[in-house]
Amino acid sequence: MAAAPAAVVVALAAALAAGTYTRAFAPGAFADPGVLVRWGLPLAQTLGNLAAALTLGALVTAAAFVGPGRAQRTALTTAGAAAGAWALAGVLGLVLQYADVVGTRIDDPGFGAGLGQYLTEIELGRTSLVIVGLAAVTSVVALVVRGAVGAIWACVLPLAALAYQSSTGHAASAGGHALAIGAMYLHLVGAALWVGGLGAIAVLVLAARRAPTAERDLWTVAVPRFSVVASWCLVAVGFSGVVSAWVRLGSPSDLVGTRYGWLLVVKAVLLAGLGALGLAHRRRVVRGLVDRAHARAGLVDGARTRAGRVPAGEPAPAGRLATSSSAVRAFVRLAAGELLVMGAVMGVAVGLAASAPPTPDTPLDTSPAFQLTGSPLPPELAGARWITEWRLDPLFAFACAAGVVVYLMWVRRLARRGDRWPVGRTVSWCLGVGVVGWVTNGGPAVYGEVLFSAHMVAHMVLALLVPMLLALGAPVTLLLRAVPGRRDGSRGPREWVLGFVHSRWGRVVANPVVAAVVFVAGMLIFYYTPLFDWSLRSHVGHVWMVVHFTLAGYLFANALVGVDPGPSRPSYPMRLVLLFATMAFHAFFGVALMSQTTLLAADWFGNMGRPWGFTAIQDQQRGGDIAWGIGELPTLVLAIAVAVMWTRSDEREARRRDRKAERDGDVELQEYNAMLAAMAHRDEADR
Repeated sequence: MAAAPAAVVVALAAALAAGTYTRAFAPGAFADPGVLVRWGLPLAQTLGNLAAALTLGALVTAAAFVGPGRAQRTALTTAGAAAGAWALAGVLGLVLQYADVVGTRIDDPGFGAGLGQYLTEIELGRTSLVIVGLAAVTSVVALVVRGAVGAIWACVLPLAALAYQSSTGHAASAGGHALAIGAMYLHLVGAALWVGGLGAIAVLVLAARRAPTAERDLWTVAVPRFSVVASWCLVAVGFSGVVSAWVRLGSPSDLVGTRYGWLLVVKAVLLAGLGALGLAHRRRVVRGLVDRAHARAGLVDGARTRAGRVPAGEPAPAGRLATSSSAVRAFVRLAAGELLVMGAVMGVAVGLAASAPPTPDTPLDTSPAFQLTGSPLPPELAGARWITEWRLDPLFAFACAAGVVVYLMWVRRLARRGDRWPVGRTVSWCLGVGVVGWVTNGGPAVYGEVLFSAHMVAHMVLALLVPMLLALGAPVTLLLRAVPGRRDGSRGPREWVLGFVHSRWGRVVANPVVAAVVFVAGMLIFYYTPLFDWSLRSHVGHVWMVVHFTLAGYLFANALVGVDPGPSRPSYPMRLVLLFATMAFHAFFGVALMSQTTLLAADWFGNMGRPWGFTAIQDQQRGGDIAWGIGELPTLVLAIAVAVMWTRSDEREARRRDRKAERDGDVELQEYNAMLAAMAHRDEADR
């Protein structure tokens, strides 16, 4: 796998070529930091991006692609080494970045003092320093932890670093920066998983040469699993790339009328080539490696059985063993080509990041609403605008689309196997995910930034209506039925979900009483602490808010009306008590907002500069009306659902008793009558 170091060389060359083409590395008009800075910065950034990708890809490989043993330890060691290289490249990049931003040479006498001020007082410098710190901590953690659980926890660190990285650059300073930041984060994570995952498997191939004979083919198990993830990464990178280009280009003519636009075209062509290589990879390689893994195990798993290729439990045909070695050679050739093209894509991306897009960074809108939200003030809210006003959030749009597609694929898998899945559950899930998409991309998202009342509508829908629909969709039950278990000790989606459901932490948070407390207390803590202001000013805070309240609501709804495994559900009377307590809290919270005379997040809603609608405090009091009134409707629906389930449970119990009585001649009733007769006889004897 000499293509791995060759991909690094290609990436560096592509970065330099792209920056030269767009003249991003030309001397500045007012201050020139020197040739070393102008050419060294993109090289350091390219090396840092490649190392970050390998870090995340190796951690995911250890967490989900390979089982315990030599391959998993190799993946974790690779992640630690790559994270260390990422941190070193980040330190070099920090120094060169400061020199480039300020326009000063590294040998300037005041360079050191200025660098310290840049890293402590300037937001870009602080953000870059945090990224370096996260990379360094990731290196230590990856080398210390063992097993899939440690690897999945370690993944949090590079994901956080990529979140910080997505907030820097041209998109973060231009109008519509929330859209650009979301697209950039999706782009970075998708590219890192794609490039880093393939790079990690290439490392496993190299390490397998020194492994014992029995362990040399362990890496082949990771390839089919990585192939599925790579397909989703291709979609994520393509979708986010289109969104990013839309933000950065002033008009479609800029795509072929500017150097920046032509560089985007080159990147798109390279991505299309990667997609073609990936398709060939799946058709020519993955099937052969799957057959090889099955042959080594001596059996064929359930997924192949359901496809109708080989009967369950029978040995793999000998003919397929003969083609396995050719599949391995084909994988090495295709992986080498993919790594080289990936290196070129990463290099072009660095060149694009260093180049100024046609759309200017400085926004022209100086209105208070634009300065606060990064988007123009929407028109006055009317009934139809809840549906007609939209503002794309790439993260949630992609997540919602993926949620529906994966669910329907699992349902189709059950149908091909001959199993039935209730249509009502599918409809409920799709409706729930669709409502999430509307809340995060439609009217509630547009007006929730400028009106507290609209924000409260979004909150109530996410915390009450959506969780009920998702819980009735039974996604965990569907996953357990549709996704086969693994036999090599690795953890796939089924194993991770079951591990959480049966873990001590999972049992605690799914407990109905705990879920109710989190559901209720979370609202108070959120609105009366700095968390509310953070969710308004930070895209990360906004994402956290949506995820937190949706999950908290799902745990509560699943404990009451769900069918997914996990919680030890209380009796039906206790469920109604919990619901009525929740309704009482919503009433209390709504009344408190209605009577409150101080403004929540006053620096935000009080400075929006709206020429229409109620005043900020009046709008907040309307939000209290919504929390009390509209918020009770989903709770009432939940109460009705619990009552219906209670009635059906009694009916099922009655039918069960009737069937039992028919089988044993109603022995229970006869024993009961005998007991009454004996009691009556004793009473007569006593008299």
